[in-house]
Amino acid sequence: MFSLRAPFRTIRAIPSPIAATAVAPQLAGRSRPRNPGSMDKKDPSVGTGLVGAPACGDVMKLQIRVDEATGTITDAKFKTFGCGSAIASSSYLTELVKGMRLDEASKIRNVDISKELCLPPVKLHCSMLAEDAIKAAIADYHVKNPKAKITDLAGTAKTIRETMQPSV
Repeated sequence: MFSLRAPFRTIRAIPSPIAATAVAPQLAGRSRPRNPGSMDKKDPSVGTGLVGAPACGDVMKLQIRVDEATGTITDAKFKTFGCGSAIASSSYLTELVKGMRLDEASKIRNVDISKELCLPPVKLHCSMLAEDAIKAAIADYHVKNPKAKITDLAGTAKTIRETMQPSV
């Protein structure tokens, strides 16, 4: 007898080490974002950066708490309304800037974030939002603390790795 029903087969995905390593950081940021939340924006040691991308509707708020004596970022929080790549960029940025001095954090580039998260070209605007957010947060901190050491927001480093390596 002839049957029109195809036999039921279970198709199992074979994990690829290359694919797993390429998307693992981005997926980890989406499924378990780190440092979500907010701080008191009236606190003078807190800088707040609020940026948005009208083209896609993503909005990112990044807040940093700075140790006034050392100029070091001691804590960072974010609230992001947008796609998973925007949330992953925010989450990664908060982890990255903790422990950095303001001048080091101002040199973070969207290229560093997008490479670490393996963002596709169509999602590069998410890493650009994160770069803009950290610069806006640093600028807000300087507005609240005019006596703090001024940071070059133009960021002259080519990559974050160059910023983090000790000079020889």
